Amino acid sequence: MRMIWKTLLFVLAGYLALCTLVFISQRKMLYLPAQIQLSKESALFEGLGHWPSFKNFHGFVDHKEATNIEGTIIIFHGNAGVAYHRAFYVEALSRHNMRVILAEYPGYGGRDGQPSEDILVKDALETIRLAHEEYGEPLYLWGESLGCGVVASALRKTDVPIQSVVLFLPWDTLPKVAQTHYPYLPARWLILDKFNNIENLQGYDGKIALLLAGDDEVIPIQHGIKLYDSITTEKKLWIFENARHNEVPVSSELQWWGEVVNFISQDD
Repeated sequence: MRMIWKTLLFVLAGYLALCTLVFISQRKMLYLPAQIQLSKESALFEGLGHWPSFKNFHGFVDHKEATNIEGTIIIFHGNAGVAYHRAFYVEALSRHNMRVILAEYPGYGGRDGQPSEDILVKDALETIRLAHEEYGEPLYLWGESLGCGVVASALRKTDVPIQSVVLFLPWDTLPKVAQTHYPYLPARWLILDKFNNIENLQGYDGKIALLLAGDDEVIPIQHGIKLYDSITTEKKLWIFENARHNEVPVSSELQWWGEVVNFISQDD
């Protein structure tokens, strides 16, 4: 009997040590910032310009802006990589007369800071304010994966008018996603950064477009469906069947880009 109790205590101590390790290192597990910093010349080679300036860098815009712009979309990118890796947004959305700002996060792409929900959202609020001051309305927010949490949190706090929102591969709440991935841990109670998209979107009365990957292994589709079901404003859902998290087709000529832009920009 004593041996059984010793074994149980040993297992319990190991389990508690694992929980402690996960709690302490969770932000290193959650955020994967790349420190690749683009020079002015390298950005120009990519067809981009630092915005609003090189010294006060918050993201990138198209170096050669079109003259028939009908609105501005701020893209808050996903966890991996940096903002300029998402230049496909510029190519695709500019075809539909949209100015695109590829927002960069603190701690990513050479910007100072350590990522957390509070820090990313505060910076997003500043990015939104700067975009509104420079370009006016209409202004749209587009979140990709991690960026969906940033967008929803910022949307709840900003006083800048946001016409519509696009959530590309979103979730309901981060603790629920964590619990799905780590069912053997009390993950939902260990998470510091909640990114509660269900709660943060309540009260917003603009249009919301959701785009989900049918076979998403990072954010299982049920989390996106639960978010969609919770939204009470006008909404529309696109599901890319059989696509995994990083396999959604994003070629600029695809029809879905125009469908999304038409939905968020057209007045009923």
